[in-house]
Amino acid sequence: MLRCVLVGGLIGSTVVGGVADADTAGPACVQRVLVLSAMPVEIGPLLGRTQQRRTVTHDGHDFYLGRLQGRDVVLSLTGIGPVNARQVATSALTRFRCGRHSGISAVFFSGVAGGDFIGDVLVPSRWTGDAGKHFVAADGRLLELATRVARAGPALAREAPAGDPACGCVTSADTLRTVSVTHAPRIEVGGAGQTTDPFGGRALPCVPGGGDVFGCVPCLLAEQAARDASALASGAPAFADPAFLTGYGAPVEDSSHYVAEDEETAAVAAVAARQHVPFLGIRAVSDGGGDPLGLPGFPVQFFYYRQLAADNAATVAVAIVRGWHP
Repeated sequence: MLRCVLVGGLIGSTVVGGVADADTAGPACVQRVLVLSAMPVEIGPLLGRTQQRRTVTHDGHDFYLGRLQGRDVVLSLTGIGPVNARQVATSALTRFRCGRHSGISAVFFSGVAGGDFIGDVLVPSRWTGDAGKHFVAADGRLLELATRVARAGPALAREAPAGDPACGCVTSADTLRTVSVTHAPRIEVGGAGQTTDPFGGRALPCVPGGGDVFGCVPCLLAEQAARDASALASGAPAFADPAFLTGYGAPVEDSSHYVAEDEETAAVAAVAARQHVPFLGIRAVSDGGGDPLGLPGFPVQFFYYRQLAADNAATVAVAIVRGWHP
């Protein structure tokens, strides 16, 4: 779970621009796993478990390098929506290369989504970004690994803080309102996932001071946390972006055909497929059934259960990263 005490020493050295690191250039460079998330609330639990962290900036975007469960990884925020997700995935696969070959051994997307039961983690076997006209398959080896992880049954959270909406990390997590579900969340592998674009082909901009949903940086970044906390009040109108509240998660035709619905995964899957890099999408349900409070769906459920879902998605993503041997 997200904890403010994790911010200390998060970021080490920073490399700006497209200059290659010593460990990402040449045939002997390090092979990394790329883990992407759309929102700060989603990447927080992953960054909190990543060691030896440092930042590389490429094309104006930050990538966080480190070690996660003994694996070399690069993590990054894409921002909300398929346009942002496509751009960041393309940038990452361009930046991290081993000579003429990809320096990324697999691409994961870890985040929250709409689905059947809040807290469950969904790992679809294929994704569509055009309402079922075309599908991009998840990697078969990664699906087998996800199935083994599901059988092993890593402990998924039933209770979590309500989140860090100001992205300020100024309040102890113990004092944040706690949300819980009455059922035991589980991992489901298979089925189809759907990515929609409620933003009409535009890139929804992140919001400085936009907190753990719309913010531009992970909440665990110590230097930015204080600035985000103070900027949230002045940036409140932008924080409540109408395009997000009216579009993101809106019902679509034949949505019952899909086990998960989001706004990024299929876009990243398509980029990975073009580069012949194994891909897997991991989504935990933040709005759906099993809500003991009976909240009125999206966006209320999303804002109430986003941290619980993000924690569970990260738990499964970490377990799969640990077991991945390309």
